[in-house]
Amino acid sequence: YLKVNHGIIIQTQTLEYKKRLDETPQELLETAIAEMRNRYGSKAEEILVPFELDIDDNDIKFTVPKTGDKKKLLDLSLKNAIYYKNDRVSQNEKLNPDLKVERLLTQMKNDLRLTELPAHIECFDNSNFQGAYPVSAMVCFKNGKPSKKDYRHFNVQTVVGPDDFATMKEAITRRYKRVLEEKQPLPQLLIVDGGKGQLSSAVEALKEMGIYNQ
Repeated sequence: YLKVNHGIIIQTQTLEYKKRLDETPQELLETAIAEMRNRYGSKAEEILVPFELDIDDNDIKFTVPKTGDKKKLLDLSLKNAIYYKNDRVSQNEKLNPDLKVERLLTQMKNDLRLTELPAHIECFDNSNFQGAYPVSAMVCFKNGKPSKKDYRHFNVQTVVGPDDFATMKEAITRRYKRVLEEKQPLPQLLIVDGGKGQLSSAVEALKEMGIYNQ
């Protein structure tokens, strides 16, 4: 909430509202405007809003600015709201660190369009020394934290020379063949370092083991 008089901001206040599941952004803002006008005794004849509202009041002009100083005021209001929200989230996460982990994992799930929360992540990378002695390594994250006891190092056995694709396929095959044999859970997210070739090699290995769609 920004109160502007003769081009000067004379009052600011950030308020938090809880949205009901079936409540639209328009309905939420309409409720907030009515409450704020009553709380602060506002008689403003013009109100800047980010979208059209279904309020029939001849004494108030609702403006959705696109450019100019009014748009800058609206942007400032949005920045204040974002800052307030981020600060609240930060304070809550300090009190309960698990909230941050859940938020980040949920963000990853949504961004990557996963069907499950990636609580178990395994990442593979290859290396060699001047084109020889190929090795591969796997690091593991569980519930957003490194699980060092699950890290693995693979001395490549079937690859001769600097064949990064074959090295990746061997590492993936050896890792998940053992996981299946020991009936351990598969990760929700598998990451391979490299390009399309390394990715294709990993996919090929998973398909050969019959776990590509699991």
